Amino acid sequence: MEAMWIVLLLSTCWISCVAVNEFYSSTDHMIQLIDIKKRFSTSFHEYIEALERQADLLKGILNAFENDFDDTPEHPEKFISNPLAAYQLVRKLSQVWPNTLDIIDGRHAKDVLEELKSCAQTLPGADDVEGVVMALVRLQEMYRLDPRSITLFSETNHNVRLDPDETFHIGMISYLNQRFQYALLWMEETFRKLSQGEEAVVTEEEVLYQLTSFSHQIQLSSGQDRTEGDLLQPALYKNIEESIKTWTAKYIPHFDSPVHNMNKAYEALCTGKRVIMTPQRERKLVCRYRTGRGNPLVLFKEELEWDQPMILRYHDFLSEEEMDTIKTLARPKLSRAKVIDPVSGKKVSAASRVSKSAWLSEDEDPVITQVNQRIADVTGLELETAEDLQIANYGIGGQYEPHYDSKLTNDSDFQLRGGRISTILIYMSDVDIGGATVFPIIGAALQPKRGTAVLWFNLLRNGNEDARTLHAACPVFVGNKWVANKWIRTYGQEFRRKCSTIKSD
Repeated sequence: MEAMWIVLLLSTCWISCVAVNEFYSSTDHMIQLIDIKKRFSTSFHEYIEALERQADLLKGILNAFENDFDDTPEHPEKFISNPLAAYQLVRKLSQVWPNTLDIIDGRHAKDVLEELKSCAQTLPGADDVEGVVMALVRLQEMYRLDPRSITLFSETNHNVRLDPDETFHIGMISYLNQRFQYALLWMEETFRKLSQGEEAVVTEEEVLYQLTSFSHQIQLSSGQDRTEGDLLQPALYKNIEESIKTWTAKYIPHFDSPVHNMNKAYEALCTGKRVIMTPQRERKLVCRYRTGRGNPLVLFKEELEWDQPMILRYHDFLSEEEMDTIKTLARPKLSRAKVIDPVSGKKVSAASRVSKSAWLSEDEDPVITQVNQRIADVTGLELETAEDLQIANYGIGGQYEPHYDSKLTNDSDFQLRGGRISTILIYMSDVDIGGATVFPIIGAALQPKRGTAVLWFNLLRNGNEDARTLHAACPVFVGNKWVANKWIRTYGQEFRRKCSTIKSD
């Protein structure tokens, strides 16, 4: 049984050799799968039609061949000794296979097959399946979701229903990625579906077989000693459900308890908990019209999101047309991009953060110039040493764990441009559930709002890093998160933002 499911998990690996699209790392890229499905289906239909035409032609050759030699001669020796009969027999036999090959090797069928193969190379591979499952596990960890909650949500809101084979598959991938506790939860959901009579290839016996294996791995990962009494032994239980519930109660973390392997403040903010401000501080959080720091003739809608440190949001910062243009410019680059660190731009494992990024310069479109000028107007900072505009589209469960924008590993530009003094984060989409930008140390949580820009300073006026600007992107549960980042460097700001020798400044 175990071998059968290992074969199932590995059966699509041939695609992953040619398909390196990493669909799961960009929601916009995932949307393309709908068109890819249509194109592949059309090519598949055309290939089947070509094969059917080919089969009809082959049947015609076979029928003609059998009709020509319908009757076996009563005296074969006399028949073959007739030179005309011999000629006719030899000629027809010599033609049947070349005629057959002409049809088998027909150009049309080959062209259609090549088109089908080409479409197949754009399909997601085993890595994409694994990426989506691990994103699902990240969402479970962050938002305290069990499989039943997720399936009920999907069935109610999107009419998406998983069958037992699919929930079993999720459990197996979780297991192969050593997420044993979540694998066990998905096995429990699989058994629940099977016990309700849902049809599937997988059986209750196979579920229990895997659970027996999981039990040992969970004990090892939790540092517990293996004892025969603790191992899952289905034969000892009169009721299989009792067996599973006993194990989930014992080894799965309760979903209303804090997570111990992640930053608690980060998780708390992502799940909706907020720091309670004093009334005096809350009164400072105002919305107002104000002129730009770099251009007093430009008026901005400014909202003070946080006071210490100052975090500002600017409403209607980008127009719909500008956002559409930026996304259009970024899409071709995103489709070729790998999963990268949104801050450093370096390729990273998709296990901890998932997004695809592209960089846009002013020479690519006048809109980029307009956006950069607006950033200069609102900040009052010099952009000559600033980085190009970075566009990021987050994938399924896309997140970025707590980090500082000012801290870059092997920053080759530091000597030439200095550190990142300021961050401008522009939201180019709303996000239905999740996707907030949170600051764990101070307790601020900013929800994505389409067309708005958020500004904060990463460095104090004395040049030191402002530790309070530690921030993170919460996992995207439902929605398509698009952002643009502009990182402004310190060089050139000497007369734009006054320095200070006071440690707290």
